[in-house]
Amino acid sequence: MQDFYPPQLNPLLVRVCQLISPIVGYGYYRMRLQLEPESLQTLRQLRHERVLFLPNHPTFHDWIAVFLLSAQLQEAFYYLAAYERFQGWEGRFLQAVGAYSIRRGLGDRTSFAYTVDLLMQPRARLVVFAEGGCSFQNDTVMPFREGAVQLAFQAMSRCAKKTGEVPNLYAVPLSLKYRYRGNMQPVLESTFKRLEHHLQVPIAATPYDRLRQVAGQVLASFEREYGLGPAASEDLSWNERIQRLKTEVLQGCEQELGLSPPPQSSLRERVYRIQHTLETRANTAEAVERDSFATPKAYRYAAIHQATYRLLNFNAIYDGYVAANPTPERFLDTLTRLEREVFKIDQPPPKGQRDVYLKPGEVINLRDYFPQYQAQKSQAIRDLTERLRQAVQANLDRWAEQLAPPEES
Repeated sequence: MQDFYPPQLNPLLVRVCQLISPIVGYGYYRMRLQLEPESLQTLRQLRHERVLFLPNHPTFHDWIAVFLLSAQLQEAFYYLAAYERFQGWEGRFLQAVGAYSIRRGLGDRTSFAYTVDLLMQPRARLVVFAEGGCSFQNDTVMPFREGAVQLAFQAMSRCAKKTGEVPNLYAVPLSLKYRYRGNMQPVLESTFKRLEHHLQVPIAATPYDRLRQVAGQVLASFEREYGLGPAASEDLSWNERIQRLKTEVLQGCEQELGLSPPPQSSLRERVYRIQHTLETRANTAEAVERDSFATPKAYRYAAIHQATYRLLNFNAIYDGYVAANPTPERFLDTLTRLEREVFKIDQPPPKGQRDVYLKPGEVINLRDYFPQYQAQKSQAIRDLTERLRQAVQANLDRWAEQLAPPEES
């Protein structure tokens, strides 16, 4: 396998895909884009500029929603995507529509260099899901990774050295929110029954009690599997138990592989580093003995890989997410996570037809902050990254109020 998959943009293929994307999006991905005319106009005003789009990443299909946006703008976008996606026909297709690879969890210098070169081009259009992976939560945004803003400033610096002038480069926070269309109660009921039957738990009185009962069973199973018995959990809240479990599992994986996490690195970055280490060692005699795959070390590595899958699946989860706003979307966010774990399904299909609402937040011209970047690089990058994340979250919060079902009188 090659180390880097560059985009192989085919404009004709992109245009054909854009023309049929509303049909494919609705029929196969079960989504329909909802975009206000003012939002479309805001983005059209940037058609002659360099643009860095920074959407949230609640599902595996978010790039389809952004592609639907590109179709309305009649522009080709480039997409930064996980290296693992670039295998077989899917990888070739992604390259043809403008995607290129990044190895997450390590300094992928080739991908970084390509990104800087791309952002130096006039009218560049780059989409980066700055959370670094799926949150699996429709209404909350995980911390943004700082790399996208950092690479944008590097591109501007190189342009300034080359031309003597700092260019415009616009960062656009994009909020994506999914809302199911129609009555989702039958879907919720069938999902609950399937999980309850598999886990052999009794049916509780209310949907929220049923959710907690299923989730509690999964949490307790995790604790037993990783040596954290119920006696150690008696005085802890659910959130404390969840955090303790993440910490124990993450540190255990790192210790097994002899890894020391970089200071202040996020859970997701540490998990990607573990996965990269496993991938590297799988090709060496350290991972698998010559005469057999069924070695103790191979079994341990398989267990570590399973642990990383779980850490990513439950990274953003917390007790109270559904209780704060018990919408069908929040119930199904959590139930889908549980299905991924219980039934070992990587990408469960959408539960129903959805509207995907897309809205840009405050558009920021990074040129305005270039003097701050020159004076104090790390602080400027950190502040702007958090500001962009907050802009995405602000739209999600507004939608939570606007799209809430009316209270019964």
